[in-house]
Amino acid sequence: MIDLENRPRGRRILMTGGAGFIGSTLCRSLVVDNEILVYDDLRRNALKPAEINRHPRLKVIQGDVLDLAHLTKTVDSFQPSMILHLAAVAGIDTVLQRPTETMLVNMVGTANALSAAQSAGSHLERFVDFSTSEVFGSSAFRADELHDSCIGAVGEARWTYAVSKLAGEHLTQAFHQEYGLPTVSVRPFNIYGPGQVGEGAIKQFIRKALQGEDIIIHGDGNQIRAWCYIEDFIRGLLLCLSRPEAIGQSFNIGNARAVITVLGLAQTVVRVLGSPSAIRFEERERADIELRVPSVKKARDLLGFEAEVDLEDGIRRTAQSAASSTLMQESIANAQSAAARAAIRRAATPASVTDA
Repeated sequence: MIDLENRPRGRRILMTGGAGFIGSTLCRSLVVDNEILVYDDLRRNALKPAEINRHPRLKVIQGDVLDLAHLTKTVDSFQPSMILHLAAVAGIDTVLQRPTETMLVNMVGTANALSAAQSAGSHLERFVDFSTSEVFGSSAFRADELHDSCIGAVGEARWTYAVSKLAGEHLTQAFHQEYGLPTVSVRPFNIYGPGQVGEGAIKQFIRKALQGEDIIIHGDGNQIRAWCYIEDFIRGLLLCLSRPEAIGQSFNIGNARAVITVLGLAQTVVRVLGSPSAIRFEERERADIELRVPSVKKARDLLGFEAEVDLEDGIRRTAQSAASSTLMQESIANAQSAAARAAIRRAATPASVTDA
C-alpha cells in the first residue's frame, strides 16, 4: 500500500500529462485531500475508465504543453501550489514513429511548463520534472544521479527521447539555480502496474500470457532491467513533494532488487500466471538498452525511500487488475485454450495475490 503520511494536503496541484498511467495513479493518491487540475491532450487517457474521473476535486482541461499561452493562462487561473510536469511523448514505438514531435514536446513543452510555473509566484512549493532512466544511455549499472550521461548516435531515432528528457532536466535545474524555482527532477526506472496505458513490456507480457498467446521477445532477451511497481514509485514521488531536502535535486526512483533479463521476465510472467503461452524470439531492428540498474542510495539517504514490492508480487497484482477488467473478462470466451481461460480466472481471483 502507498504510505499516505507523506501525502500533501490542502494543496492545489496541477499535473501536465496527468491523464497517463503515472498521473492517473497519482491522482488517486492525492485527490482525497487536494484540488487536482489535469492538463493533458488526452491521447492516452487512463482517467476515462477510472472511477476517479468523476471526483468533485478533480478537473481535466484538454490542452497541449506546446501552447504556452493556454498553459500559462491555465496556471494563472488555477494558482497551483504544486506543478507536476509529466507531459511527454514516450514509448519506443511512438518515439520511433514521431522523433520530431518527441523532441519538441519533451524540450519545448518542458520549457513552457517551467515558464508558466514562474507566473505562479512565490506560493509555488514544488515543480516536479519527470525525466527518465534513459538519460544514462545504453548501459548503466548501479548508476547514481551524478553518473555521466552517454546517449547513442545522432540519427538513431531511439535516442531522441533520452536526449530531449536530458535537456529538460538540465533546463529544470537551470530554473532552480537562476530563478530560485523550487524544482525536483525524478528519473523513473521501468515503472509498471495496474492501469498502465500505451507500451510496456510487463503490460504486454501479462496480456499475452492471460490470453494464451505467444510472447514475443525482440533480440536474444539478455537485456537487463530493474522493474519498479507503481505503488513504490508513487511513494517515492510523494516524498519528493513533502521533504524540503528534495528541492534542487534529481532522484533515481526504482527498485534495484527487482533485476532480471527480458527473457527471465517473460518466463517469470508465464510461470507466475500459470499460462500456456510460448515465448518466441524475433530479430531486433532498433537500438536498445542492454543494461539499466539504478542506484537509489540518494533517494534512500535524503528521502527515506525504499522499494518494497518484489517482482513476482507486482506481476500478480498487475495481472489481477488486468484480468478483472471488462475487456479481459470478455476475452475469456475467446482465449485460445482452456489453460488460457484458467489463467485469466486465476489471475482475477484476489487469493492468487495473497496466497503466494
